[in-house]
Amino acid sequence: MIQLAASSGEIDTSDQLQMVEAYGKVFIANGENLKVADFQNTKIATADLGSHAPDRGNELTGGNSGAKMIVDYITALSGATTIYGYRTTTATFSTGETVTGTDDDGNAISFAMTAADEVAPPHWYDWTVYGGDTTNYGTMPDQAYIICVSGGRLILSGNRDYPHQAPTSAVGNPWDWNIFRTEATRATNIGTGAAGAIGDIVRALIPVRDGQLIIGCATSMHAVIDNPAFGGQVIAVDKTIGIFDGTSFCFDGDGNMYFFGTGGLHRIGRGALNVETINKISLPDLIDDEAADPSTHRITMGYDPVRIGLKICITLLADGSHSDYWYDLRTNGFFPEATATDDQGVYSMFYYDANDPDLRGLLMGCTDGYIRVHDDAEENDDGTAIESYVCFGPIPLAEDGRDGSIASFDTVLSGGASGGSSADADDVLMQVWAEDVAETVIEDLEAGTGPKLAFTFNGPGRKRGGKRRRGVRGAYAGIKIGNSTVDETWGFEKIMLDAGAPGRRLR
Repeated sequence: MIQLAASSGEIDTSDQLQMVEAYGKVFIANGENLKVADFQNTKIATADLGSHAPDRGNELTGGNSGAKMIVDYITALSGATTIYGYRTTTATFSTGETVTGTDDDGNAISFAMTAADEVAPPHWYDWTVYGGDTTNYGTMPDQAYIICVSGGRLILSGNRDYPHQAPTSAVGNPWDWNIFRTEATRATNIGTGAAGAIGDIVRALIPVRDGQLIIGCATSMHAVIDNPAFGGQVIAVDKTIGIFDGTSFCFDGDGNMYFFGTGGLHRIGRGALNVETINKISLPDLIDDEAADPSTHRITMGYDPVRIGLKICITLLADGSHSDYWYDLRTNGFFPEATATDDQGVYSMFYYDANDPDLRGLLMGCTDGYIRVHDDAEENDDGTAIESYVCFGPIPLAEDGRDGSIASFDTVLSGGASGGSSADADDVLMQVWAEDVAETVIEDLEAGTGPKLAFTFNGPGRKRGGKRRRGVRGAYAGIKIGNSTVDETWGFEKIMLDAGAPGRRLR
């Protein structure tokens, strides 16, 4: 990792920030701070640009060095200016040499470089229209907190004065915001033009694929189909479900979109334009239980293709306290996660698909300034035991809510094969509850206290004579299995239960 020294102190860390990669650069929206981190262009400077400024795409040549660059961006169209462009030669621009070229109108370009050689990337500078020329290149928003790239356009939103709008740059040109051109590639303002109005507070801009953009709002979801400046349309996907904020979404490996919003976790299938609520059966009170507020919390989501699931982090911005969930796409199950301390709340996530498999992973930027990843090889959390468990239940023990029983318990723990690659499970603790009411079983599992039975099963595999022949009786049962011993790990293949006779009390 390297630091862009010029960026120090340039960002308001007490305010929201989003960033996106495009055209060899990173574009940053941080309220009134609109910035560019440029990783592609070479930089040259002059104290006097001369009579004619280069247009974007013009070729410039160094008179002494023979170096050539294609102009991308310029800070001013006259006087002292800095020019950023892609150098196409091995030769580099040198101190004080005369640089020449021809603009789009055939005018000669000629200026002397300042007493400094070219500067290699990366660079940090203000994001403005080309040359600061608002007459020809329009005006960028005064402020923005939301940013994305879709259809080759940089799209901004989050202006507190115009929260229902999403202005865009021209296609392929992040420096052109002139909405009064006539070309199909021109800049436009989604939500106010012929494509259709949004009429709701924009919270997220989500590029789904080329030609389709999802706009997540406070109480609704919209889709932009095709070119918004040339025949495209804004259509309502859902008028009652909204998204929490601009980081509350991700895509799985199949292109399905997941987002956290009104009512909890939702999915928009690949190629579909309908919203499906995921947690209405398993966690119907998720929103009320969390009581998260967009003004005080951040909800971040990320897809982990190695663990095949979604990480959902609900973090209080003030102190980093958090509630995390893992949604397993293989089992469609929710699993709560917690860390040893509250200063590890996740503010952002990004899956880093490195060339080296050992470096791939879902990166999590945390409150305490660390970037973390999940490591399945670790058996403790910074020296603290990992309390890992899974619950099953309520399990009906007879029909129609009548009493039934379980006569014995057994389990097959993971590992144990000679020469196998999977880790062998350590011992696990199984706890069992039985009640007459299903809701009581749920409360027992949540509290984790007062089990009717508790067994320790030794791993790995299935041990001869390991079956526990003690039983419970009731209408519903709940089972919790796990391990909370430091430097130990566990996994299981299955739990085996032998049913007793209905109505017969087991001792």
